[in-house]
Amino acid sequence: MLHKKIIVLLFMGAGLLLTSFIKSQPSKDNKVDDAFSSKYSENVLNGMVVLELFTSQGCSSCPPADDLLQEVKIKYPENVFVLSYHVDYWNYIGWTDPFSNKEFTEKQSSYNRKFGYRGNYTPELVVNGKEHLVGSNRGKVISAINKYSAVKSENQFIVQNLNRGIDKVNFDYSIVGDTSGKTVRAVLVLNERTTQVKRGENRQRTLVNSNIVVAEKSVKIEDNSLVGGINIPSIVKNKEALVLMLLIENRNGDIIGAVNAVI
Repeated sequence: MLHKKIIVLLFMGAGLLLTSFIKSQPSKDNKVDDAFSSKYSENVLNGMVVLELFTSQGCSSCPPADDLLQEVKIKYPENVFVLSYHVDYWNYIGWTDPFSNKEFTEKQSSYNRKFGYRGNYTPELVVNGKEHLVGSNRGKVISAINKYSAVKSENQFIVQNLNRGIDKVNFDYSIVGDTSGKTVRAVLVLNERTTQVKRGENRQRTLVNSNIVVAEKSVKIEDNSLVGGINIPSIVKNKEALVLMLLIENRNGDIIGAVNAVI
């Protein structure tokens, strides 16, 4: 009888040890979740997302898109690059957007021809030069950020010299990765400006515009390096914060690398 009791106790002890061991091990599902989280975090740091918003102070549906992109820039400071191009085709209704530029309207038209989309619209958001969507659609914007964050950039920039003069920004960068058949676009961005709109669809509204493109130009790549400058237009006031962005594009106009610097 005593012998049987000892055997029972031994089996109970072994069962408790086995149960304890199982509880102490991470589940298979947890291993998958951890691996996914680690991989996602790594890809977010590697993948860059360039958001080009075509907008206007004369468009009543544009302010929500302007605000959303500013939120996005703050939420994703490491890998999301935000640009706002103010088009000129809303000026006819009574308010001339001070940042509007015919060249930006032509730029938007060029994108839409690439996408096979008839006509321009605001607020239109172009993502990495590859696709477009309505810029005020929060769900689609976040989905696009997640999608392209998981794609490692083909090229990276390394700053060597950057300085802001009275009317010009000079820069000197090197590029990591193959640059064959690729071009670089230098973009000068005004950080923020508040405007009292007196006419048009947004009349009597105070608009705070951010990430405003005030100038851009193509820069020639020579031996994987860039040396150049971009003029500061007269619309920029003294000591207003500016950002220089460099975007590298392939033959299809897809953006495959980017860098920015506050100047």
